[in-house]
Amino acid sequence: MGNSENTNEAQGKIKFTKQIQENIRQIKNEFAKDETLVLRKLENPDVGESYIVYIDGMVNNRLINQDVIRPFLEFHPESHETVTLDVIQDQVMLSNSVERTSDHDKLIQAIVYGDTLLLIDGIEDALILNTKGWTSRSISEPENEKVLRGPREGFTESIITNLSLIRRRILTSDLKMEFETFGTRTNTKACICYLDSIVNKDVLAELKKRIHMFSIDGALDSNYINEFIKDSPYSPFKTIGTSEKPDAIAAKLLEGRVALLIDGSPSAITVPYLFTENFQSDEDYYLNYYFTSINRLLRYMAFIMAISIPAVYIALTTFHHEMLPLALTMSISKARQGVPFPTAIEMTIMLVVFEMLRESGARMPGSMGQALSIVGALVMGQAAVSAKIVSAPMIIIVAVAGICGVMSPRIKGATILLRFIFLVMASFFGLYGFMFAVLALMIHLYSISSFGVPIMNSSYTNTLQDKKDIMVRAPWWFMKKRPKYLSENAVRQKSTRSTK
Repeated sequence: MGNSENTNEAQGKIKFTKQIQENIRQIKNEFAKDETLVLRKLENPDVGESYIVYIDGMVNNRLINQDVIRPFLEFHPESHETVTLDVIQDQVMLSNSVERTSDHDKLIQAIVYGDTLLLIDGIEDALILNTKGWTSRSISEPENEKVLRGPREGFTESIITNLSLIRRRILTSDLKMEFETFGTRTNTKACICYLDSIVNKDVLAELKKRIHMFSIDGALDSNYINEFIKDSPYSPFKTIGTSEKPDAIAAKLLEGRVALLIDGSPSAITVPYLFTENFQSDEDYYLNYYFTSINRLLRYMAFIMAISIPAVYIALTTFHHEMLPLALTMSISKARQGVPFPTAIEMTIMLVVFEMLRESGARMPGSMGQALSIVGALVMGQAAVSAKIVSAPMIIIVAVAGICGVMSPRIKGATILLRFIFLVMASFFGLYGFMFAVLALMIHLYSISSFGVPIMNSSYTNTLQDKKDIMVRAPWWFMKKRPKYLSENAVRQKSTRSTK
């Protein structure tokens, strides 16, 4: 089950009593060998022996001093007034969130979440004071989703900050946020976000069902959850979307999708995810629709070229020479003179080397990685051709395939895998093997669903309205309705473009 039961297998369940020293002893046993635990005794003769409990580094010390310690020590009730925990909660504590509870598991969980407990002798219950204040990364533009135009804010590792970024963009009570907990050890908070009047209720119900069907000891990133709940887990194609931009997530919610945010991860999950989303960019909706439509068509074309050019080259030069112009055939044959490897082996070696250069460049720091990729490719390519290890046409084919492959980064993994599969089929069976691989790919794509919605749904929908944001992007004033397969509330806008 996705929700943690907040149990600790190593220690027994705590049972608080009205004796504060016994409660403190149990807390110390629960957090044995944890030197970050702070237990501070507070002396107020009008209240009695009291303690505050928190974990150092998880709290805001200024809040504890100003909103907890100072008002508690300065509290002096009238002689006739009875001091109760309710009085302390309502009249003394200045924290913006104060909760009284006797749920002992909840009290322990509050400590590890960064809250502060207030324990008073003679009272079994305790107060949970919101004093969270750990250091977190500031809001910045995501490295993997840079745009030329549009919002540049990105998610951080704080789920509260991320939810506020979404809320700032959708200022309506229709935006719902439901919290869940993942990890029997990590107790990681997660939040399901959706617009109640727009969301596809079947997708929402399916998501809630799946996140309650598994158990994991820790969820440190959204991909932990992604791999548990995705459709077709062995497929190279994504059935769950991810984004680090709050404006992109807000746009998905407005279409009727559901988002899942994980505390500690700057990457949010969205469902359902369609194949066409692999070729969409966030800035497609911030630039002129003519320009973005051309770019989107280029991405589709680049994907096809990235997976097929190496295979077609192998098939034509190895099995089907007659399909090439004589001059081109002679040029390729002359360039390959002295190369010791068969064409298929030569292509495989160059593709592997290209991927190694790309990966090493991505892992190196900023400018150094770019320099390594460019210089490495130029030097190694020229040296390989001069040494007759590979031919010049092979360098061109690999370079074109590589450039086309990076134009759609959201489908990068599938592109690399398909490129090698197509290459193997073409190496053994020529164009017949290539066409068989294409047919198998189409059958596979049309058999995949994302939370009940086929990922190729947009390609065979019958309504023109559903096709206005697939191959090209229509003007905003032309897209009056949401796709029916995404939302039960199809009407997006009723007004049309004002003209004179």
